[in-house]
Amino acid sequence: MHISFLIHNSFGFGGTIRTTINLANALAEQHDVEIMSVYRHRDSPVFPVSPLIRLRHLVDLRKDTPGYEGDLPEARRPARVFPRHETQYPHYSRLTDLRIAQHLSGLTCDVVVGTRPGLNAHICLQARRGPLRVGQEHLTFHNHSRPLRLTLRRLYPLLDMLTTTTSADADTYRRRMRLPGVRVEAFPNPVPAPLGVLPGVREKVVVAAGRLVPTKRYDLLIRAFAAVRAVRPDWDLRIFGPGVASGHGTKLRGLIEDLGMEGHAFLMGAVSPLEPEWLKAGLAASASDHESFGMTIVEAMRCGVPVVSTDCPLGPREIISDGVDGFLVPMGDEEALARKLLELINRDELRRRMAESARKSSARYEPAVIADRFADTCAQLTRRHGSSRSLRTVLHQTRGSVIGTAYVVKDAVKKRFD
Repeated sequence: MHISFLIHNSFGFGGTIRTTINLANALAEQHDVEIMSVYRHRDSPVFPVSPLIRLRHLVDLRKDTPGYEGDLPEARRPARVFPRHETQYPHYSRLTDLRIAQHLSGLTCDVVVGTRPGLNAHICLQARRGPLRVGQEHLTFHNHSRPLRLTLRRLYPLLDMLTTTTSADADTYRRRMRLPGVRVEAFPNPVPAPLGVLPGVREKVVVAAGRLVPTKRYDLLIRAFAAVRAVRPDWDLRIFGPGVASGHGTKLRGLIEDLGMEGHAFLMGAVSPLEPEWLKAGLAASASDHESFGMTIVEAMRCGVPVVSTDCPLGPREIISDGVDGFLVPMGDEEALARKLLELINRDELRRRMAESARKSSARYEPAVIADRFADTCAQLTRRHGSSRSLRTVLHQTRGSVIGTAYVVKDAVKKRFD
């Protein structure tokens, strides 16, 4: 099977990039896989890409290269296809409209996969008839603004399959959007097993990871850890993630100082790969008010680290079995978070037992397991749609392609005769 991914910038740093590459790497062991990155801003990707994968880009943003295209006139004109209410809209332009349309109209793959709402819209409107159209949602339904949801409600019926990262979010899309004939499936983010050897002895450190933004509630975690330290001053807290120099990062540093936690609670900044830190950690913590999945929870568990997490929507409750491989505590409950951290810190045998359970249960996120299920589902849909796709579906998708590319032809003609 030939599978083509369309991604915003595969050379960047972020959860969608990491999970897309993890899935593509696993699929490439048995399938013909390519990743088309709309943008390229550095020479090499942050995350390792299998040599079996063809990695290409549409727009080069490397100013020190002869191929730099950031100053082309079309790059300064607003996009028409990429949805205006999508968060990445300011980064898209008439140039990306044209390049993406050219790429999608020439695809000869079996499956084309979009990795964010705006790119899913391009696939709905511009992909040629033939390939299976798959749209991935790495954020949740409720993460999107109402205007964007209305746009997607009009476009997503043109997909063959829509995927989410949690079953709860898949149920929401089924309920809240009318998607006749569209298969809605939950595929959790794939996380590979650690390359390093699991240590026999762990450091007395609680680790948390993720962007330093208010929804991650690191303020709650820091205050909870102050209560932990009052009982167990031999343990430290390390928070990894970008944003230390941001306004919120400054507030968190101030909170650490106000609580007298300097030397015990640390904002470590972004680190890649993070695996060595998980392998050293004694415990992991997540205090978020919202998670679209919970990638760092799975990463910690794969490294044999039990996690104490808030029971926030949507991911943690689908990842952690409360009391078996970690603990779930009520969202925003500082005392409960401190209490469960202390329970695992003070009970060495419980911590070791949960660590082993976390390592075993998280094996279900092995990339090969998820890739096989993804490929099997695509193969089923391809067989079903290959010969029996209804006339209504064909006309609907043909109409979408015409709408999405007509203005490109118009612009090309205008440019030719100007």
